[in-house]
Amino acid sequence: MMKETPTMSALRRSRALGASIVALGLVAAACGDDEPADTEAVAASTSTDAPADEPVATDAPAVTEAPGDESADEPSEEPSDEPGAAAGGTVVIDHYSGSDEVPVDPETIVVMDLGMLVTLDALGIEADGFGSLGTPVPEQYQALVDAPEPVGTAFEPDYEAINALEPDLIIVATRSSATYPEMSEIAPTVDLTFDESLDPIAAFEQRHEQLGQIFGIEDEVAAELEALDAEIEALAARTGDAGSALIVLTSGAEVSAYGAGSRFGMVHDVFGYAAADETLQTEETHGEVVSFEYLLDVNPDVMFVVDRSAAIGEEAEGAETILDNELVNQTNAWQNERVVYVDAFSWYLAGNSIPGLRGVMADIEASLP
Repeated sequence: MMKETPTMSALRRSRALGASIVALGLVAAACGDDEPADTEAVAASTSTDAPADEPVATDAPAVTEAPGDESADEPSEEPSDEPGAAAGGTVVIDHYSGSDEVPVDPETIVVMDLGMLVTLDALGIEADGFGSLGTPVPEQYQALVDAPEPVGTAFEPDYEAINALEPDLIIVATRSSATYPEMSEIAPTVDLTFDESLDPIAAFEQRHEQLGQIFGIEDEVAAELEALDAEIEALAARTGDAGSALIVLTSGAEVSAYGAGSRFGMVHDVFGYAAADETLQTEETHGEVVSFEYLLDVNPDVMFVVDRSAAIGEEAEGAETILDNELVNQTNAWQNERVVYVDAFSWYLAGNSIPGLRGVMADIEASLP
């Protein structure tokens, strides 16, 4: 369900006057183990929500408008009350799990992914049903998570509750991707899991452009992406002489490191920070388990720290305590006060949403000397 904003109202008035909206081409648009708390990571170059050899659709979807009434003398049809009916015609979306014809500007929407819920909210779209992850969210997002009708979890959907809502559209992604076949039996469904074959920003753009097509807000999405592109370019221009960086994730007492091409690799791949360790693997979901001696040996100028335990509400020793030891204290990052404890919601839970990307950018901004 769309929340009207001045921009969207203008778009609707424009459509009422007969102006057609041209669908944006898909320039191109990510994580986890079996634990419910491990959710979509920010702008991953590598998706781990489905097998790596699973086919991924990357071609731009064809847009198919439902035929209109060609005769002025014929009476117009009464609006359908059936699920999937929408006044704006249909659009064909090529997505992670297949290709589906879905209604444009659907009325009743079920969302089975936290990152997608945040993404839709940023675009002014309300969900009617939501499959949660059972993880804590920042206070400013609590009302967003609580507002839709609960329909189970991303892992164990309540299909009866979903069916009762008679949705026009179901959106799955990442953790809920495996439920696509069952969801498709209920209503038109799209799987907006990130395309692992694309670079992070291309995947980010692909998702938002697809949403622009589905909800008839291509112009609004294009303007938002253009603004973000300019912000990204400006920030990336400042990291060239900012030293080397290492992304570290703590989970209890365990420390893992991530490099270019990993789930957190946009620090290097998009924003241009030099990698403190260019030999780090890029395919394993949880990075490479490392020691404190390793952190000193690599000696990054900047250390971005993701506290997984804090992100999922797990009672464990915090990252700041874990890393405050004799070895880490000798690193350049620690000595120069450039250890950045990042916004875990943006990096770890919100996924590739507009607010999530801006949260990542704020942390990178904070890391600059």
